[in-house]
Amino acid sequence: MRIIMSGGGTGGHIYPAITIAKALREKVKYCEVLFIGTQSGLEADIIPKEGFTIQFIDVAGFERRLSVKNIQTIAKTIGSIWQSQKIIRQFKPDIVIGTGGYVCGPVLLAASLLKIPTMIQEQNVIPGITNKILSRFVDKIALGFTEASENFPNQNKLFFTGNPIRQEVISASREESIAALGLDPNKRTIIISGGSRGARSINQAMIKVHQFFAGSKEIQLLHVTGQSEYNGIVGKFTQCGIDITAAGNIIIKPYLYNMPQALAVADLAIFRAGALGLAELTARGVPSILVPYPFAAENHQEYNARVMERQGAAILIHDKELNPDILINSINELINNPQKLDMMSLASKKIGRPKAAESIAQMALNLIK
Repeated sequence: MRIIMSGGGTGGHIYPAITIAKALREKVKYCEVLFIGTQSGLEADIIPKEGFTIQFIDVAGFERRLSVKNIQTIAKTIGSIWQSQKIIRQFKPDIVIGTGGYVCGPVLLAASLLKIPTMIQEQNVIPGITNKILSRFVDKIALGFTEASENFPNQNKLFFTGNPIRQEVISASREESIAALGLDPNKRTIIISGGSRGARSINQAMIKVHQFFAGSKEIQLLHVTGQSEYNGIVGKFTQCGIDITAAGNIIIKPYLYNMPQALAVADLAIFRAGALGLAELTARGVPSILVPYPFAAENHQEYNARVMERQGAAILIHDKELNPDILINSINELINNPQKLDMMSLASKKIGRPKAAESIAQMALNLIK
């Protein structure tokens, strides 16, 4: 079997593609996978490190306004469709799967014109522009949220699978993870992360939160600031007189390579509301306080967070309303009410789809047959 995967620009599009590709390799004895991306996207670095082959096309995203650049982008897109057709004819795939990002547009469109089975995976409640356009051409659409179905015209193409997550998220052991991260097994653990680049508003609000909970006998805080924010936040701790070492319940990291271990020990998470982060939280049944990134395309993070809140798995705080007092009160409300925290955990677990990648892989196989 030969498969082309396309998804690029950000990790939110790339890692689902990698996870689906690995799931297909588990299901099929011989499975050759080729990724198509752009040299300017993160896929150029990530995909080879994951052991997959990648080829590149020259394509750019459209600006959300009338501009000369958009005229140039149209010409570039037409050329990228031709490039994609050339790669597809040479590779002869049995199916082409897209996971989002503007690079998917020409690749999936080219495959559709060549009458090759096609499928896209939409992670968010509000689909991106590329997937909205492609939905009219592809054969199947795998949804990360059932609520996304309202935004696609052809309901017969839709299947709810959940969002694919790394196997390590499921397999990480709580006991081993506590030891690896140097945490206290007798304290409730709160994980704070704004994603790989961090979230300035969350980081700033957390300074007084750390000050308030420093030395607590009940909770411990594992805060991932993001590389660019780390030095500034640690400096603010010094200014506020917070001695992390003396507190004994605060761990600050610029980046966490073993996030699956952190999720395995988390009793509560303070996160943005990116689709993959939520998929990993719910796979582990972690309740959360969500602060959606306000500048995400189509404000999709807020819609993701609303689903979590509506299902009883999260508390939603808008970025513009975020301050230390709100965070402290929200944390206390949950930590001092174990029954509510447990109910949120059950609700989170109910939303989770830890087998999403397997479901998507089986969809692909059925489509080929």
